[in-house]
Amino acid sequence: MSGQELPEKDDITGVETTGHEWDGLKELNNPAPRWWLWVFLVTVIWSVGYWVVYPAWPTFSGATEGTWKWTQYGELKEAQQEIHQRRAKYQDRFHQAALADILADAELYEFARVGGAAAFKENCAACHGTGAAGGRGYPNLNDDDWLWHGKLDEIHETLRVGINSGHDESRISQMPAFGRDGLLTRAQIGDVTEYVHQLHLADKANATPAYTRGQQVYTENCAACHGADGEGDRTLGAPRLNDEVWLWGGDKKSIHNTVTNAHVGVMPAWEGRLSPDTLKALTIYIHSLGGTEPDVPMQNE
Repeated sequence: MSGQELPEKDDITGVETTGHEWDGLKELNNPAPRWWLWVFLVTVIWSVGYWVVYPAWPTFSGATEGTWKWTQYGELKEAQQEIHQRRAKYQDRFHQAALADILADAELYEFARVGGAAAFKENCAACHGTGAAGGRGYPNLNDDDWLWHGKLDEIHETLRVGINSGHDESRISQMPAFGRDGLLTRAQIGDVTEYVHQLHLADKANATPAYTRGQQVYTENCAACHGADGEGDRTLGAPRLNDEVWLWGGDKKSIHNTVTNAHVGVMPAWEGRLSPDTLKALTIYIHSLGGTEPDVPMQNE
C-alpha cells in the first residue's frame, strides 16, 4: 500500500477532500449524519404505507382510491351533513315562525341571531362595518336613530325592498340639492346651515342673526320632511337633525355641503338575493344590536 496516494486534507478544517475541485474550491468529504440516513429511510417506508392507505397514484380515471377511500370532498360532505342535521332541529320551526314568535322562543332566537350574524358579515359588513357601527354615509345600526323605523317588520321591509334600490316597492328617500339646483341662494344656505348646526343645542338664548334667518329658511324648505323641530320623519326616511347623530357629518362644512349638493343613499334590495329565511335571520340579528323601537320587546327583557 506504500504506493497508494493518501487523500488530501483541507488545511483549515482538517477534513479529507473528495478530490473534486472547481475554480480552486475543493469539496470536503462530509457524509450525511447517520441519524439523517435513518430518518430518510423511515420516510421512504412511511410513503409506501401512505400510497396504500390514501389516494396517491394518478390514473386515467382519476387516482387510486386507497384502502381507506378517504378524500377531502368526503370529509367536507360529512362535516356539512353534521351541520345540516343540527340545523334541521330548528329549521322547520324557524321557517314557520313569525318574527314576533322567534323573539319569544329562546332557542329560535339564538338560532336566528347566529345565522343572521353570519349573513350580515357576508352581505352587509362591507358598508355598515363588521360591528354594524356604520361610517360616513352608512347608518350605525347599534343605536336607536333610525331612518325607517326599528321595528321588526320595518327592518324586514327595508332589507327586502332596499332604499332607492330600483325595486318596485323600494323605499324612496331623496333630499333636494338646494344649492346645486338653485333652490336657495348661497346666503340662505349659510343661514340654514347655522340653524341646523345649532338644532341639537338646548339653549338658544344666544342665537345669532344667521340662526334666526336660518330658522325661517328651514321652516319654509326643510320642516315638511325633517319636522318643525328637526325631529325627522321615519315614514319618509328623513333623518333627525336635533341630536348629535349625523350620517354625513355634523360640522358646518359638512352640513353646508349636504344642503348644497344633497346625498343619495342607496341600499340594495335583498329580496331574490337572499332566501326568505335568511332575511328573517338577518332581521332578528339587526334587531338584537340594541337600537329597537320602544314598543318592541327585547329578547333579554
